[in-house]
Amino acid sequence: MPVDESCPVCRTADIVCGKWTLLLVRELAEGRSRFCELERSLVGISPRTLSLRLRALEEEGIVARSTFPAVPPRVEYVLTEKGLALIPIIDDMRTYGERWLGASCASEPPADAVDAVPGPATPVAA
Repeated sequence: MPVDESCPVCRTADIVCGKWTLLLVRELAEGRSRFCELERSLVGISPRTLSLRLRALEEEGIVARSTFPAVPPRVEYVLTEKGLALIPIIDDMRTYGERWLGASCASEPPADAVDAVPGPATPVAA
């Protein structure tokens, strides 16, 4: 797909519209993850595709890769500042899907359920 290099929407779409890209960013929004953790959480992604997407996101400066000397070697991925800036886009997509498409994430409780759960500062009656 030809991209108008001067158009910010085209440039952003070129990056985020790759299959699995936004789902990877969503998973990494929770914090650091290892390859095997990402593979388990993204049901249906092949190891090759995951590797290619992570490499592409690293080249774009969206994901940072850290290697730790261990046996076997440990590799972790984390969002960079540029990657964290994509989270509002994902949040807006979630809101749109809930409002206009009737969709909801099976892994996330409904917003009203989250509000009903008492936080640590809220006393709970026994």
